[in-house]
Amino acid sequence: MRFNTKARLDTGRTRHSGGGGGRGSLGRSGSLGRGGLPGGALGGGSIGAVIVAVVIFAAVSYLGGGSSPSYDTDRYAACDSGADANSSADCARVGVENSLHDYWSDELGSRYRAISALTTFEGSVSTRCGNATSDVGPFYCPVDAGIYLDSGFFDSVLERQLGGPDGGFVEAYVLAHEYGHHVQNVLGYMSRVRTQQGPTSDAVRLELQADCLAGMWTRAATTTEDASGQVLISELTDEDITLALEAASAVGDDRIQQRTRGQVTEESWTHGSAEQRMRWFRVGLERGSLDACDTFAASRL
Repeated sequence: MRFNTKARLDTGRTRHSGGGGGRGSLGRSGSLGRGGLPGGALGGGSIGAVIVAVVIFAAVSYLGGGSSPSYDTDRYAACDSGADANSSADCARVGVENSLHDYWSDELGSRYRAISALTTFEGSVSTRCGNATSDVGPFYCPVDAGIYLDSGFFDSVLERQLGGPDGGFVEAYVLAHEYGHHVQNVLGYMSRVRTQQGPTSDAVRLELQADCLAGMWTRAATTTEDASGQVLISELTDEDITLALEAASAVGDDRIQQRTRGQVTEESWTHGSAEQRMRWFRVGLERGSLDACDTFAASRL
């Protein structure tokens, strides 16, 4: 992926948290998992438990509290142009957020509302959904409409622990997935989630739809523009698409369970299999429409 060197970056929705505690912690569907980890992950500090927790790219529910966090105002201050995005991972993150904002504001029109912020952090972060540590991994909080990202997740967890790919577009795919959750929140899909586990559960449908929405943005990424009409992303390669598909596969429930537990239990799935996650990303990429991404209406996932 290459950014247009003439494009201007908007850092107004990107910030870095200096950390901060808070009451409560993150969970799924109004309940905490065992050991305080989301999604029913086992506690006790084992590597397996951490892996299961961090790959939950999911909507979370408000569990209360959270002290006011402090923000590093200098982290993204130097991200001015596409040239900066080509030379800095931080600025590339801003560029991807700008592209996602432009795409979905055009796609949804008057229905669209911007995310509150893309907040990066290290260690822990306080949100209106509660306090989260790095173990949670990238997530979207529907209460404050914010996306939260531990920037160390990709090297320490996705690549080293889950055997996922390493590359610039991997983070773009994850951010696009989380932005997909924001779109679902805007369109009301999150309120349709009733069943939390199982291969055809609403939770799995929500996650697969977010993968599909990520594919929709990827299809149009090189047409997105900055505020003055300059194209933001000048090049997206087949290798970038391959990296996105490999990342989607690495966080499939079956892949994670096999790697961490040595067996696959479909009844406990919350995100879908590796094959399903890749396939729904491709649906968005190839068909590029909200109707095609309606996993809640699909008879086959």
